[in-house]
Amino acid sequence: MERHLFGAVNLPPAQIHFLDGAAADLDAECERYEGAIDAAGGIDLQLLGIGRNGHIGFNEPADTLAARTHRVRLADSTRRDNAALFGGDPARVPQEALSMGIGTILKAGVLILIATGDSKASCLARALRGPVSTQLPASFLQLHRHTELYVDRLAASRL
Repeated sequence: MERHLFGAVNLPPAQIHFLDGAAADLDAECERYEGAIDAAGGIDLQLLGIGRNGHIGFNEPADTLAARTHRVRLADSTRRDNAALFGGDPARVPQEALSMGIGTILKAGVLILIATGDSKASCLARALRGPVSTQLPASFLQLHRHTELYVDRLAASRL
């Protein structure tokens, strides 16, 4: 994030906040993060990506979705898709992650979803045109009052 985003924008470091995936108590870390969001008055702008299985913020497809920041078990497809960040080896990708919950995401003032590549085309089209479903977490963006999409031609090919 530092190399690809924060190093290229004029944002004071005090306004950049991350979840600490190495915290001794991960559940307490999730609560700390929610408290920090509340103390800051909420999130004005939330930048999101979409996984090829329709996850956003590592909220994986499931029968139910967590509303608040939580621990999540990553789907095998998500681990494979993130292997490049771990030397190309999916086995090195953590099995769990910390993720902002769908409810926390939807409370942000503005949501920006970025989607690139052909592998995102199908889930993007279903998320925008299909029913809202926990099996396609990105579909919950339909419920937000101000969501902006930035997609390349390949990701938009099925719209």
